[in-house]
Amino acid sequence: MTVLAHSALDSIATRGPISEAVLAQLQGRADIPPSEVATDALTTTADIVRDDDVQLALFLLYASSYGSLTGLDPAREWDAELIATRLTLEAAFEAALRASVPMPDLPEPSVDAVGRALFALAEADTGPSLSRYLAKKATRDQSTEFFMLRSIYTLREADPHSWAIPRLHGRAKAALVEIQSDEYGGGRPDRVHAEIFARAMRGAGLDDAYGTYVDDAPAITLASHNTMSLFGLNRRLVGSIVGHLAAFEMTSSIPNRLYAEGLRRLGYGDDVTDYFDEHVEADAVHEQIAARDLAGALAEDQPELLPDIMFGAAACLAVDGWAAGHMLDSWQRGESALRTGAGR
Repeated sequence: MTVLAHSALDSIATRGPISEAVLAQLQGRADIPPSEVATDALTTTADIVRDDDVQLALFLLYASSYGSLTGLDPAREWDAELIATRLTLEAAFEAALRASVPMPDLPEPSVDAVGRALFALAEADTGPSLSRYLAKKATRDQSTEFFMLRSIYTLREADPHSWAIPRLHGRAKAALVEIQSDEYGGGRPDRVHAEIFARAMRGAGLDDAYGTYVDDAPAITLASHNTMSLFGLNRRLVGSIVGHLAAFEMTSSIPNRLYAEGLRRLGYGDDVTDYFDEHVEADAVHEQIAARDLAGALAEDQPELLPDIMFGAAACLAVDGWAAGHMLDSWQRGESALRTGAGR
């Protein structure tokens, strides 16, 4: 198994006063408390979800808990000033999501009713079909951008949802562990999904070091990953991370089949398509477990979590749809989807 390298913290370019202050605090050189900077800067932010400065700052704060970038001092994970900053940004981000994401009707808190409601929610999703575009129309350069932006989450695949494991019990915990065991290769290091994706990136001629393409990722791409981290790292939002995973799994199998078709059309080999082929079968099984045995069982056992379960599912569909829409709209205009617009 190849051990994934991490991008250095000091190689990431800041995007405004908040991310600059957060980075300085993470590196032990802050002159102004980042919580004060965040409070002041948030008053001028028009769209938190798509604000580059806010989303990069949150990404860096969450990276401290994941340990996903080199140069992150483990002792600073619980730095009081960084925690205060994170709470300030999270409150604003969560409020923006709750204001922007339509709340579904609540089903009865039973395994069957919740499962049916989640499948109906996923089937009603009319978000942009990035997978169909990649299958039929995407160019080789656009597929490269797809890998670059997808790496923000997929090189850490499953980790945000795993925060929920110690926060669940009984049927829901068993279901989540069953799903996550597959995500982490079922005991086979070479089949860990993040590692399979790293091989795909290498096969596509890209750097598989985590964080390499953070500077290329627009705010909405970071927001997709940050949404998972927000839900996963806050125990009060355990229902939301469960709902998020359910929707994530229910909208994975068919798109991954289309991604594989598109990559083969563009001339990529099995080393690149293996990741997507793996998910066609795996996620067809996972979607049933996630909707019924995980989300449905949790709602039945703890009905008070039902609103957050449905909100988490709706947020997954909405935010991932916005991120996909950014790529698709950019490409259809003949432009790069990268923040730098550099094209690779």
